[in-house]
Amino acid sequence: MIEDLERIDLLVPADLPAGWQMPDASPIDPDRDSSQIDHALRYEQWVDPVPGQDRRLHSSHNNTDTGRWFLIQHVESNTRVLLRLQRQYLLDEEPKGEVRITGIVYLPEWAGDSVASPMLRNLPTSRIEAAINRRQFAVTGASRFTGGTMTMPSGRTLRAEDVMKPLGNPKRTPDFYEVVALQHARLVDDGEPNPTARMADLSRVPLSTAQGWVARARRKGLLPPGRRGRAG
Repeated sequence: MIEDLERIDLLVPADLPAGWQMPDASPIDPDRDSSQIDHALRYEQWVDPVPGQDRRLHSSHNNTDTGRWFLIQHVESNTRVLLRLQRQYLLDEEPKGEVRITGIVYLPEWAGDSVASPMLRNLPTSRIEAAINRRQFAVTGASRFTGGTMTMPSGRTLRAEDVMKPLGNPKRTPDFYEVVALQHARLVDDGEPNPTARMADLSRVPLSTAQGWVARARRKGLLPPGRRGRAG
């Protein structure tokens, strides 16, 4: 699974919400230029407040060498944004790292122009991260609905409208955790603030049961790792 994730592109045009695009002729090559950008920005260094002293911070679980910079563009304003993407691993989770935005550089359409404050506030970072991670994990990366149906690992056909039905019994339902992941992803896409609680309501089970289902789906690599402090 780790090797499969490393082969997937960190960012593709479909990951961007409406109104944003990846320029066709980007001057930034993520693989060629990212280390130079990191170095120019001193990204890999932490400067100690004591004058004359500095030191490098080495993470025990995240290698900054894996970060990649991508150029995206806001269609209406032509503002360009450099996003630094990096797969991050938590020590107490299985090693299926979630991609996160770890750096942002704004470039207005014309050199010397100011960056409008609404642009700073409205950059859809969470939506971009969510789209990337849904694509990179098995629930949407390896299986997609075509013509309103999806062929599941067991060979059965799942209809898109059946995703939001009660989930049933894990021991008796084929592809149970794949459907758990699909239902969770659908609720997240719909803006549900606590998708796991909503799943419990739909299936008429205790919240703890639904939480266990989602946790198992994450361990199986069907959903991105959960984030601390975030519901669902």
